[in-house]
Amino acid sequence: MTSAPAARPPLDKARLGGDNPELMPDLTVEVVDTLESTNAEVVRRAHEGAPDGLVVVADHQTAGRGRLDRTWESPAGTSVTFSILLRPDSPTRAWPWLPLLTGYAVDKALQASGLEAGVKWPNDVLVGDKKVAGILVERIETSGGPAAVIGVGINVSLTADELPVPTATSLELELGRPVDRTDVLIEVLTAIREAVDAWEMGGDPSGMRLHESYAAACVTVGRDVRVDLPDGSVLEGRAIEIDPAGQLVVESGGVRTAVSAGDVVHVRTA
Repeated sequence: MTSAPAARPPLDKARLGGDNPELMPDLTVEVVDTLESTNAEVVRRAHEGAPDGLVVVADHQTAGRGRLDRTWESPAGTSVTFSILLRPDSPTRAWPWLPLLTGYAVDKALQASGLEAGVKWPNDVLVGDKKVAGILVERIETSGGPAAVIGVGINVSLTADELPVPTATSLELELGRPVDRTDVLIEVLTAIREAVDAWEMGGDPSGMRLHESYAAACVTVGRDVRVDLPDGSVLEGRAIEIDPAGQLVVESGGVRTAVSAGDVVHVRTA
């Protein structure tokens, strides 16, 4: 018989306040004890005119949203779940890089904690073949112009019995030690904000550097994959590269096909 895990401490709201030098000054963090979906809340706030840099964090998210409107829930106090509102000045053609940029930033932040992680195209973060973090990016039209809402969910202290699927993992399971969720949140927020700022200031040349960095970190490249497409068809072949537009290029039977994140239902190792 397995005993229930001890109660997890809540996020440290004092450290997430506006006066903490650990946080970048252009972020405004709001922590909510319980929320169905941080993305849904930030979308609502965006339509009300909320500014760039708003971050809503749920200490316990009860109906998280993933790609293709999948929903999920983690036990209270086990994850880092938040959404950021961005109002980028970058040209629209560069926006498809936002989910990849976020995945790369989260990956870098988790690697800094000692985790041997990599990005699965387009934006999951894996340890080996197990998912430790997922990302959802939504583009919305508001009265103040287009905006992006970036949602991030990171498994922190989930035990093996609490994992939603066998292909998931958590930071504590992989690192073998306790992990402070507030530390993780601050480190990841800093990495994302720095990456977004560099992308916006650098324009297309910055995008090319991101392309090279992302491609080097992407564990999908070089693997045989199965890509499920919305029309029910399947593309099987070798993932050979990430192209400059952020698309995954799959070679099958000597033919190369580029697929974008918005046109894919699922990518899995064949």
